[in-house]
Amino acid sequence: MFDSFSRGASERLDRPAYHADFYRVFESGIRHLHKLERGQHFKERGFASWEAFAAGEWEKALSLAEERRDTYAEQIRDTVRRGITQRRLRVVEFPVTPYVQWELFVLRLRVELGDRIRVIDARTITDIEKGAAVPEVVILGDSVMYEVLYDDDGNAAGAKRYTDPGLIEETSTGFCALYERGESFFDFFDREIAPLPPPSVEARASVE
Repeated sequence: MFDSFSRGASERLDRPAYHADFYRVFESGIRHLHKLERGQHFKERGFASWEAFAAGEWEKALSLAEERRDTYAEQIRDTVRRGITQRRLRVVEFPVTPYVQWELFVLRLRVELGDRIRVIDARTITDIEKGAAVPEVVILGDSVMYEVLYDDDGNAAGAKRYTDPGLIEETSTGFCALYERGESFFDFFDREIAPLPPPSVEARASVE
């Protein structure tokens, strides 16, 4: 499904260049945006909710996430105004990591506002991941695709930029197939995430 991905020609972009290129393409008239998230441990320095989560302040982290509601709502309205269909798929391993537990609370807010996010259990895609994990990928229309990169400590480190139409089409087809296999966000959240206790300080330290 993603077999050709690692063999495609790409251009390495640092984080500022990736963001600049992303928004340039996003505003160019594309009609869809697909995002596949696979990693289970990331750091989001500068995001107040994540900073509180990493400091062991769970209730504060959730409260700070809620403060982003208006920002997220405007982002989603802007996407709709541009005629862009945006879909995201989150792969979740078990046991659920503290980072993913926190992130799914943030994503719940986006889903409440109309974002199209589904979740897939990593145990159900072992047939696809025999050789390698599915990529962290963002696909903008039919012209540009990014493999999002992180350093060994989980910090964002830019992206690889791909423009080969065949590779983009193949990866987009793979994304759509996985997205259809995914589960309704709220069904997954209510069953697997809502019953969990706040991550312990010891568990949370594992993302540091």
